[in-house]
Amino acid sequence: MSTPRATAPAPAGQPTATHRSLTRRGLLAAGGAVGLTALLAACGDSGGSGSSDGGDAGWSFTDDRKKKVTTDGRPEKIVAFTGAAAALHDFGVTTQVAGVFGETRTKGGKADPAAGRLDVDRVEVIGNAFGEFSVERYAKLRPDLLITHMYDPDVLWYVPEESKDKILKLAPSVGVTTGRIPLREVVERYAELAESLGADLTAERVTKAKDRYEAAAERLRRTAKGSRIRVLAVSATNDTLYVAGPTIQAELMQFKELGVDVISPSIKGQDYFENLSWENADKYDADVIMLDERAMSLQPDQLEEKPGWRDLPAVRAGQVTGWNYVAPYSWVGAAELLEDITQAIGDAKRLD
Repeated sequence: MSTPRATAPAPAGQPTATHRSLTRRGLLAAGGAVGLTALLAACGDSGGSGSSDGGDAGWSFTDDRKKKVTTDGRPEKIVAFTGAAAALHDFGVTTQVAGVFGETRTKGGKADPAAGRLDVDRVEVIGNAFGEFSVERYAKLRPDLLITHMYDPDVLWYVPEESKDKILKLAPSVGVTTGRIPLREVVERYAELAESLGADLTAERVTKAKDRYEAAAERLRRTAKGSRIRVLAVSATNDTLYVAGPTIQAELMQFKELGVDVISPSIKGQDYFENLSWENADKYDADVIMLDERAMSLQPDQLEEKPGWRDLPAVRAGQVTGWNYVAPYSWVGAAELLEDITQAIGDAKRLD
């Protein structure tokens, strides 16, 4: 198992990654492998420029690979990693996203937490887990643009390495850095991208969300000031407790900047998590534990029978809070993260 947010998914897979218009008839006729080959050939000839929207001016955006991405007109059909789509939605990009990839629906069919406020019934899901990405379904959407996170430099999150070349031939791509910089900077970057795609950053929904974030940041700063509460961020599986630190993960970096005593584990190199066996789960003294809420991480009721968890002082004291590891990188998504940790710290007592 690798580490949650490296080049694979998080604990449980070990998170350690102008097309020509086809006629409707031609698209319907293109089936199976032959159809995919035809779609790739038709969409890949132009070397990466997006479809025209009929406007006079083109669209461009320099992404975090320092790559200037251009299309003939503003992209009107976007396919994005679910978390990226959720962030754009919060900024007002609500109609252009045609498809998503990454955890979108739970086994019961409900929206995954990663989807935020995105209406998952209005988008085509071309992959619902790490490693899943239907190139054929992606091609049939005839996308103008692909957007995703980059937790590691130049690595497009959830774009499978084995099919990356085929995928990137179909439409231009934009990568937004989401690791090694504080949460606020990630949100600001998504705001820039959303604005370039037509979002109005002066709209009330956006300005109110930013005000909420600013207020939440100030409350966290005041709550953390002088506090001796130690916070440990973890994800849990049957065999391993993964401990995250504030050196790479955006929200933990932001918490640290605002004065929270986020425990820094002994991480080697650029790994996202330190892997502890359950026998060593008590390595760090923590007053509050932030537990990854994703389905791939075990939750408190699933951990009750593990002495390594049950005997932790923070667990015994009931000082465990959920960690929305996949919160959208928008003002409202960031505000929710800050509000959650502020309440957890404010309600906690020091455990000596």
